[in-house]
Amino acid sequence: MAATDGAPRRDEQLQRRLARGEETALGELYDQLAPMVHGLAGRILADQTAAAQLTREIFAHVWEHPEAFDPAHGSLRAWLGALTHRRAVDRLRARRAAEAGYAGDAEDEIRAVATAARVQYVVAALPQPLRETIAESYYDGRTYQETARRLGISEQAAKQRMRLGLELLAAELEQERARHRGPAPAEPERVDAERDGGGRRKEGGGT
Repeated sequence: MAATDGAPRRDEQLQRRLARGEETALGELYDQLAPMVHGLAGRILADQTAAAQLTREIFAHVWEHPEAFDPAHGSLRAWLGALTHRRAVDRLRARRAAEAGYAGDAEDEIRAVATAARVQYVVAALPQPLRETIAESYYDGRTYQETARRLGISEQAAKQRMRLGLELLAAELEQERARHRGPAPAEPERVDAERDGGGRRKEGGGT
């Protein structure tokens, strides 16, 4: 989705504050994007405890490695979404591999779950008029006429909103696929939420 002119600047400012070790910056980012991270992780993992754990790990990574975010490649929201998606899929794949009776077709299930979660994540970020129109028409299977009546708009407006929403959805999903094909952000094998000694300590709360 096209960001406002101020959004990239806010992301850069927040990144600089994180790099300086400002705990209030982490709190602001957590308040703003933790529901998105937790929701995306929960849709993929279908386990709220695992989703909460992954959410804590994601924000621990941001706190310890703010330099991993590159504003030139998109927003903080998009970066966190891609990072959450990748880690959640890896965790789901590991879980399926460890389960008794694991078979090759489990990979198809993982891809289907991951794709559905990504679509919902992108739709959730659309402007409200487009989001509600897609929800009525695309998800609930209603016709343009039914959608227009339920939303109190003309049929032409319903068609235009649906078309624009799907175009934005397709463009965003293509960007998501490009991000997944590209090099992964530098990150350690395991990130602890807290460090000993002189390292910075994460103070943000859990989900």
